[in-house]
Amino acid sequence: MDAYSLRPQISEYIGSIKNYFDKIPSPRKKELKKIARFISDKIDRGHPVYLMFICTHNSRRSHMSQIWAQSAAIYYQLPMVTCFSGGTEATAFNPRAVRAMRKAGFDIHKFTEGKNPVYEVTYAPGVKPLRVFSKKYTDAFNPQKDFCALMTCSDADEACPIVIGAEERISIPYEDPKIADGADDEEEKYDERNRQIAVEMFYIFGQVRGFKK
Repeated sequence: MDAYSLRPQISEYIGSIKNYFDKIPSPRKKELKKIARFISDKIDRGHPVYLMFICTHNSRRSHMSQIWAQSAAIYYQLPMVTCFSGGTEATAFNPRAVRAMRKAGFDIHKFTEGKNPVYEVTYAPGVKPLRVFSKKYTDAFNPQKDFCALMTCSDADEACPIVIGAEERISIPYEDPKIADGADDEEEKYDERNRQIAVEMFYIFGQVRGFKK
């Protein structure tokens, strides 16, 4: 297993979702390709690529997107890409979202305790685990300039018409799985959103790899 291999369970999950690429609506693909072009152009100029996924609470969709995007970057052998997440306010990485990510094959454990714990996410052997926690997008942990701001919820999209420091801003909102919290279909909704995000992140990076052929 080389340094660019994902954990076996994640690789199996990825194999099961690739046939969903054709189901992405054309208008959505257009927005996703904007992200792929941003990544490709930065690489062509020899610059590091910083992607920041932003939602209101930095608790669900933005974390899922960050983790899947970083995994896709490794899968497609684009180690110059680093992914971050943030919110317009800080809360905590929601346990339901953590559960959905674990089901997809990620090894996620708490690095610290408290109301807003830091989690370590292992997704590939030989690759440093991601440390994820809820934070404002302006937090010092995140890049302060030259990043692409990716708005993963409509509330944050409306609240931040301008993202300070962003080189580019692209809106890719996802329906919040929070709407199912406490409902009978809660787990199903989180798995559904997790799958959608995984599909789209791998579609983006597949496009980047296609540009490089």
